[in-house]
Amino acid sequence: MLLLKDATPHMKESHPLPQAPLPWILPSLFAAFNVVLLVVLSGLFFAFPCRWLAQNGEWAFPVITGFLFVITFFSLVSLNFSDPGILHQGSNEQGPMMVHVVWVNHRAFRLQWCQKCCFHRPPRTYHCPWCNICVEDFDHHCKWVNNCIGHRNFRFFMLLVLSLCLYSGTILVTCLTFLVRTTHLPFSMDKAIAIVVAVPAAGFLVPLFLLLLIQAMSVSAAERSYEGKCQHLQGYNPFDHGCASNWYLTICAPLGPKYMAKAVWLQRVEMPDWVPLHNPHISVCPPVLSPNPPWAWVWLPAPTSGSLQTREGSPREW
Repeated sequence: MLLLKDATPHMKESHPLPQAPLPWILPSLFAAFNVVLLVVLSGLFFAFPCRWLAQNGEWAFPVITGFLFVITFFSLVSLNFSDPGILHQGSNEQGPMMVHVVWVNHRAFRLQWCQKCCFHRPPRTYHCPWCNICVEDFDHHCKWVNNCIGHRNFRFFMLLVLSLCLYSGTILVTCLTFLVRTTHLPFSMDKAIAIVVAVPAAGFLVPLFLLLLIQAMSVSAAERSYEGKCQHLQGYNPFDHGCASNWYLTICAPLGPKYMAKAVWLQRVEMPDWVPLHNPHISVCPPVLSPNPPWAWVWLPAPTSGSLQTREGSPREW
């Protein structure tokens, strides 16, 4: 997202202000290019080597690769437009000087203040500098899809990596099978397209497999990619509930309500009329949409007496 300061021009100026650079264009074009690349290479694959195998009775190859292509394309497009778990902005009523501490399985966490979103970030919530949003259970920002990977779309990310690994492997096997079956035939357009498609499939297969292995190990240990740069989880990991429970919470557990959808509903119901700001140079945070933010029932603030309240178990189980 792009932040514009003093976006409203002065009334005395007759010429328009120079437009600010749009850094979101290149990442968006790169994500669109990846979708187009998948469609183009798949079209060449199905039109040439896969067609020849189907015409010669090898129907298993187009059926399997076609099924994997549908899953890969669906997961890629869904991940591009998915909600990673965006937390809507708060207010400046509770400033950064206030201290909030929560306990997660006998481990204390001090909630960090987000200056751009104007609220204390819950544990494992991170402000993405590329998207300019705070994401719950943030893992990383994926430049291949130009979207953050967080609580609500991590399972789509795992599905995309797994389907890409299987799809690349089946394309490589199919192209090699086609080249072996046609060794007695002269060099043709089908063979050239098979080589063109097999080379990128083989090039992406190894990195994708390594990425899938790393993500599987992270899920088993209840770790996140961005936490590798932080040192607050050295030793005991309070979010680790065992390998089986970690996979269930990550892949199969209910996601809960969407925070942004609830924020839009509250804006429509409680605050239908918006009051315009007469001075655009005053930078304020948006008002509180509800006295209880959607994550307030999960993380408990510390009382003023100095003793900390405790609550055991996973935040998704509270």
